[in-house]
Amino acid sequence: MKPAPVGYVRPSSLEEACRALADDPEAKVLAGGQSLVPLLSMRLAAPSSLVDINALPGLAEVEVLDGTDGTDGGVRVGALVRHADLLAHDGAARAQPLLRMALSHVAHAPIRNRGTTVGSLVHADAAAEMPAVLALLGGSVEVLSTRGARTVAGADLVVGPLESSLAHDEIATSAWFPALAAGQGAGFAEISRRQGDYALCGVAALVRLVDGYVVEARAAYLAVDDTPTVVDLLPALADGTDGTDGAHLDAAADLALSALSPCGDIHATAQYRAHLARVLTIRVVREAVRHAGDRGEGSAT
Repeated sequence: MKPAPVGYVRPSSLEEACRALADDPEAKVLAGGQSLVPLLSMRLAAPSSLVDINALPGLAEVEVLDGTDGTDGGVRVGALVRHADLLAHDGAARAQPLLRMALSHVAHAPIRNRGTTVGSLVHADAAAEMPAVLALLGGSVEVLSTRGARTVAGADLVVGPLESSLAHDEIATSAWFPALAAGQGAGFAEISRRQGDYALCGVAALVRLVDGYVVEARAAYLAVDDTPTVVDLLPALADGTDGTDGAHLDAAADLALSALSPCGDIHATAQYRAHLARVLTIRVVREAVRHAGDRGEGSAT
């Protein structure tokens, strides 16, 4: 099947791109196109025109801020940064290791070479890795329209299956991923039928240790609910545990399942997804605790 006829606009500035979207309520932004083009080809999407932002300057940069100047440390990713470029960026991986952990699971190399991280975020696929990572880290997305700029919190970005909170005339210009703080560690794992396929279940975890004990623990789940879901696991790990013993990890998995509503489809039943969420919670929390210990930066003040 081939796409329906569609108009094409290639603006040379963000202002021009915003005007094009404002003038055409049925237009769609084209960046990497690795999600949009297949939808066009299957005629699951039929925009009146494509606003191709690939010629816009200043959107293909990865900026790593170390926080030494008093600002928050983290990684700012421009709208045209390809998955592969962010995956290979050593400075970004040092500041926030969870980026590399998760990006290595995104699709296949040819798709990572063209697809954009910000595009994946606003595509709002509950089975995608990066929306869950953004929500877990408390990151955000900067968006722009003819009405001005605004910041969308990662937790508020995905509101339903393939539905983001961006208005039709808004362009996501960058995403912000906070750096890993002192004492924090991260972990990530997912299960798919084949390497590079959509995940049947994925879990990202973030923990913080002080003097060897867990004082912060959260996990984000992808491909389980209709939206990425972040669960606070600290109540199961807070009573003087180092986060690695079986009883506390089992309790953390139980807590996670109580907050999730696993869905079934042709790829996996709801019961199987619940089982995967349990197994991966234990595995990834243990990995994040080990990562935090290896970093060795947590201490009481």
